[in-house]
Amino acid sequence: MATITSDMIKDLRERTGAGLMDCKKALTEVDADIEKAVEYLRKKGIAGAAKKAGRIATEGAVTSYIHMNNRVGVLLEVNCETDFVAKTADFQAFCADVAMQIAAMNPVCVRREEMDTSKVEAERAILREKALAEGKPEKIVDKIVDGQVGKFYSENVLLEMKFVKDDKKTIELLQQELVAKLGENIKIRRFTRYELGEGLEKKSEDFAAEVAAQIKA
Repeated sequence: MATITSDMIKDLRERTGAGLMDCKKALTEVDADIEKAVEYLRKKGIAGAAKKAGRIATEGAVTSYIHMNNRVGVLLEVNCETDFVAKTADFQAFCADVAMQIAAMNPVCVRREEMDTSKVEAERAILREKALAEGKPEKIVDKIVDGQVGKFYSENVLLEMKFVKDDKKTIELLQQELVAKLGENIKIRRFTRYELGEGLEKKSEDFAAEVAAQIKA
């Protein structure tokens, strides 16, 4: 069995935020392989997060984010179980990262269940028609479409999106890792995204008419 050193435990703790004993156990389980230990702790954390998912979370924070050009703004509510956790740097950093994600990627909703089913079915119909038009065998078209609809969700549902700072993680995984680290149920509840001029009719300039008017004047 490979030797587990204090430096290895320290490195693993810094990378995962797990406790010293958990880090030592993880390294023991994977024969001192740091990368495998990170994955071991991640899976353990996800399992622990799932157990906490049913616990009541009514504390938390409402976070705002304004993009540097002042054209996009986000209001975001994230819940946790206690006011103590809501004030931690880890929780606040998570809120800031998620708000930035919303500003950058413009999701439609937080979770898949909130998506308008008529919109999903319309997308499915378009994708199916396209697959058939491309000559895909009808017996596998539905399987192809299911995969494409999954991609549609990953591009529109916040929890299923890849994290803009680390595309190896989804927002849901980022949330689960925080649950594992802080030991409380944490949920992204809702958000509103504002974009300057959104929904307003933009003035359309008729360049030729403008030139003609200037000449006439």
